[in-house]
Amino acid sequence: MAQLPLALTLADHASLATFVAGDNEAAVQHVRAVAGGAGETLWLWGAGGCGKSHLLQAACRVATAEGLRAMYVALGSAQPELLAGLESLDLLALDDIDTVAGQANWETPLFGILNEFLARRGGLLLAAAVSPAAAGFELADLRSRAAGAVTYRLKALGDRERALAVRLHAEARGLELDPAAADYLLRRVDRDMRALTAWLDRLDRDSLVEQRRLTIPFIRERLTGGSSE
Repeated sequence: MAQLPLALTLADHASLATFVAGDNEAAVQHVRAVAGGAGETLWLWGAGGCGKSHLLQAACRVATAEGLRAMYVALGSAQPELLAGLESLDLLALDDIDTVAGQANWETPLFGILNEFLARRGGLLLAAAVSPAAAGFELADLRSRAAGAVTYRLKALGDRERALAVRLHAEARGLELDPAAADYLLRRVDRDMRALTAWLDRLDRDSLVEQRRLTIPFIRERLTGGSSE
């Protein structure tokens, strides 16, 4: 089987089970409904690391488990040709949509997709760093279609929610991360979940290679670039 392009790849642990809603409960429940077959168009926006990509990928997993045809596409890593034929999917999740705004070779097929999904009430999830009005679309019809989406601004997690999210991600990877070690990691890594999960992935690989538990000394070595050798 040919390897999927990076733009279509789902992160291993991006699921609703590892997503902590925090102040974003309404958005999460609406995404869950769309993933289950509710035909609506949602626009999720917020700063990097607030969980947009995670939520889109989790929705595709839910839809697939329900027997629906779903696809996740990170537009910043894709080519416009990849959008051809996606109008017939039950659920389509388009990430980083603002990164291609203003480009005619993207805006024309994007208008076709939004127009089709809105017309037949298909499930369409869109994610960006900004709101539809601030995305910078030049095509007037595309601006109009984007404005018709239900919009949610995702907020960053607080410290307590981040701690829970780290524990859930560690459990999903089969890692034993005690509270003290989790707190140590949280106080020394960037606050966004993207950075935290990237470090968990690295710690997972390194602990497997060295057959070591995720203790504070082990985490300290990795964060400072040290070695046990």
